Amino acid sequence: MSDTPVVVAARRTPIGTAGHAYRDLGVDRLAAPVIAAVAADVAADVAADLPGRRVDDVVLGNCMGPGGNVARISALAAGLGDEVPGLTVDRQCGSGLAAILVAGQAVRAGEADLVIAGGAESASTAPRRTFRGAAEPYERAPFAPEGRPDPDMGPAAEALAAARGVSRERQDAYACRSHARALAARAAGRFEPEIVAIGGRSEDQRPRPLRAASLARLPAAFVPGGTVTAGNSSPVSDGAAAVALVPERSRGDLPGMRLLAGAVVGCDPALPGWGPVPAVRRVLERTGVDVERVAAVEIVEAFAAQVLAVTDALGLDPLDADDERVCADGGALALGHPWGATGAVVVTRLFSRLVRAGAPPGTLGLAAAAVGGGLGVAALFEVV
Repeated sequence: MSDTPVVVAARRTPIGTAGHAYRDLGVDRLAAPVIAAVAADVAADVAADLPGRRVDDVVLGNCMGPGGNVARISALAAGLGDEVPGLTVDRQCGSGLAAILVAGQAVRAGEADLVIAGGAESASTAPRRTFRGAAEPYERAPFAPEGRPDPDMGPAAEALAAARGVSRERQDAYACRSHARALAARAAGRFEPEIVAIGGRSEDQRPRPLRAASLARLPAAFVPGGTVTAGNSSPVSDGAAAVALVPERSRGDLPGMRLLAGAVVGCDPALPGWGPVPAVRRVLERTGVDVERVAAVEIVEAFAAQVLAVTDALGLDPLDADDERVCADGGALALGHPWGATGAVVVTRLFSRLVRAGAPPGTLGLAAAAVGGGLGVAALFEVV
């Protein structure tokens, strides 16, 4: 049997808007319950065939700190034991997905038999940083060196919408769809198996009914006369998500998602939202898979403009023909975008849409994220 990594468990917190539901919970207090739940899921599932399986490592994505190796602190807080180390990954808002790829590489190399990987973000409690001698904290670290384009993500989404011809009407329609889909999924109980209740909350805080007419009245948020608004952008959020990866040779009869391939690529830092396009193309090329064969697609919905520019380029139409394939239960526009975690949230969503829903072996799922500074992250999974 091979060392091909397989995701055999996936959980997440409910997602809260920054400053609200989890305003007093630090990042490790968000991550630890999810890590513990994933470890418990694996222990319960494999006890008969693989007694005493230990966690070899915890790999977590995180963007905003507070530092101190969030993964190690969270592993200790989850009660995994002193012998379990930890690695914290920063690929900005692709960090959670990148962490899963790093964990998959350790499993594929034969260096680990069980790794818990994902991401966590507490925008509510993240520290503000100040350069020595400066009077005020800086808003964010640079995504590119001096002299190169380094736009904030909102203006960058606006630039991508203009470059790719994504209209305001389509952006608003996609935002309405995301909220409607998330509300329907919650009402149907499709989120319940993946959620670990935390802070007295067992449901995502944000999804709400949206009306196209109401969205149309919102002003441009970042560029005067632009198309990107607060209504078709994701909110700053808090949350965590994690998955368990094991090698194919020790999976036994456990259902899961085989990690076929992953890719992290760079693109023009002036248009960071474009990153998923070359990342997805590289993954599909490596595996010889055509996008039409992929049954479920989860893209981090940072902005409707970015999602539509990417799906247009990949030949997908989430507002029509691919309505049931792309973010079928909504995404970050509705649920929220805890930067370091959302890349792991989309993998958790794939696990629910495919494995928990009983998709047949061989069914393919694709996860992707755009990253500030001009990066794209993508991964292709297969139900086993």
